[in-house]
Amino acid sequence: MKTRDIFIALLVPVVLGFGFVIAKPAMQYFPPYLLMGIRFTIPALILVWWFPLPKGLYFDLFKVSLIGSTLQYGLTYTGLNIIDASSAVLLVQLEVPFGIIIAFFLLKEIPTLKNIVGLIIAFIGVFILTGAPNLEGKYIGVLLTISGAFTWALGAVMAKPLSKKIGAFALMTWLCVFSGPMLLLVSLMFDGNPMQYILYANFNSWLTVIFLGFIMQPIGYAAWYYVLKKYPVNKVMPVLLILPVTGLVTSIFLLGEDPPKQVFLGGLVIISGVALILFTKSNKKKEEEK
Repeated sequence: MKTRDIFIALLVPVVLGFGFVIAKPAMQYFPPYLLMGIRFTIPALILVWWFPLPKGLYFDLFKVSLIGSTLQYGLTYTGLNIIDASSAVLLVQLEVPFGIIIAFFLLKEIPTLKNIVGLIIAFIGVFILTGAPNLEGKYIGVLLTISGAFTWALGAVMAKPLSKKIGAFALMTWLCVFSGPMLLLVSLMFDGNPMQYILYANFNSWLTVIFLGFIMQPIGYAAWYYVLKKYPVNKVMPVLLILPVTGLVTSIFLLGEDPPKQVFLGGLVIISGVALILFTKSNKKKEEEK
């Protein structure tokens, strides 16, 4: 990988990890569904003009948007609103092992023995992490975050065939077009009039909204799809392992969190299991994802 592309690839975990953590204090002013609705609507309004309507794929896009975006981000960020960001950013790493399991059932992709070992290690890490003192009494938040990781993986597997038909970046754009209004509608149903939150939000929370909508979503995912297009997935995916590091550092220095040692231990075990999965893909799988 060229030096320039390495720096572009590193933008992904830095931008996404930073944005995931700073969203927590913003949810003191914006409910999770409203915050995510605004996040998706902003890039949708900017990018939709650059891509033609994906004729014949509306229902498929709706299904992926409903599961992989609307439901997923609602679960994940509602969980984040309950538990510490340092723990949440580690729990979301379960997206990778969940993806392996779902791909086995939906795409008939058989995991290797090392992948299975990686799955077991990752879930051991979750068991250690959920016993951390800072998560005591917050098991609903843990369950919501893990459920969000599962629905993200399910949406990703469902989106794989669509990305081959309309392109990955166009797919991301149209998922935003579908997801934004759905998230805003859910927020309207459960949170009430959004204007009460919009009018009383402070300056820092609006800075977070701007970062999520104008930087995290378009720049983070543009960088991701740029390197994914140029290099094999097995060379690009491991860079996402930096995301928990970014999240932990951000939660400690910006949010003032003080995670117990058990969080670091559980996180290390989860990342080890995920790394084992990412670095042991079969040659056939690599060729399919190029």
